[in-house]
Amino acid sequence: MTSKVLIIGSGPAGLTAAIYAARADLEPTMIEGMERGGQLMLTTDVENYPGFPNGVMGPELMEAMHEQAERFGTKIVTQDVTKVDFSVRPFRVWVGDDLHEAESIIVSTGASARWLGVPGEERLRGFGVSACATCDGFFFRDKELAVVGGGDSAMEEALFLTKFASKVTIIHRRDEFRASKIMVRRALDHPQIDVVWDSVVEEVHGDPTVSGLTLRNVVTDETNELAVDGMFVAIGHTPNTNIFQGVLDLDNSGYVTTDPGGTATSVAGVFAAGDVVDHVYRQAVTAAGMGCQAAIDTERWLDSQHA
Repeated sequence: MTSKVLIIGSGPAGLTAAIYAARADLEPTMIEGMERGGQLMLTTDVENYPGFPNGVMGPELMEAMHEQAERFGTKIVTQDVTKVDFSVRPFRVWVGDDLHEAESIIVSTGASARWLGVPGEERLRGFGVSACATCDGFFFRDKELAVVGGGDSAMEEALFLTKFASKVTIIHRRDEFRASKIMVRRALDHPQIDVVWDSVVEEVHGDPTVSGLTLRNVVTDETNELAVDGMFVAIGHTPNTNIFQGVLDLDNSGYVTTDPGGTATSVAGVFAAGDVVDHVYRQAVTAAGMGCQAAIDTERWLDSQHA
């Protein structure tokens, strides 16, 4: 059976697209992946999503979206897509040996934050370890924080966190930042920001929340302890686009490219939304908005094909 629309990915973008597509009687199929729900499944309190004045747990929000998508008739497959072929219509998507065909596709596979991979980091993720200052900075009012990284994202995170934290320490493995000069100057001139140069994080400590870091100087090999209440990792994100290499147009960083002001990709009938496209905002609410756009764009495209 050929689906009218098949959605790949199940974060806020994919689930919102599913809700809109289902309500438009497009009978969507969603292949949500084994790690359903996207990055919000790793987030504890979400206080900046509209409609929840007292906040909501990330997994709780995603489960509510999931139930809403199913309520309107979305067929959900909890497996990972292994291969796609968008060269012919109906489009073909494989989940292992199972073939799914669809008249249209919405790609919403998201992006994954790059982590350090050091002891304590994964255990304390959501308990003082974060990759999103905009999402979690509010919880660290009057606390001392560390930001790991040296690019524009790290400078932006550090500057944003000064709105809440009493002190922010940027930890960078080199002796100069790779960020733009204006961002570097803003960070270095800020009275609440310190920098630890030539250093890497060896371990994250704390129970039940972050209490400090072990740092190693890459020049001298000496280690020392830094007491902090939280660590923000700002070393970039990796878009989940491996299966789309050579299938869709991607930018130099691997994000799916779409038409300006819309969600259409380089292949007619294939649309994309959320963090797999957006490397600027990376918020649940913007991803959900793009999912809405993708569903509407898909419905209009399908109507044009059947006119």
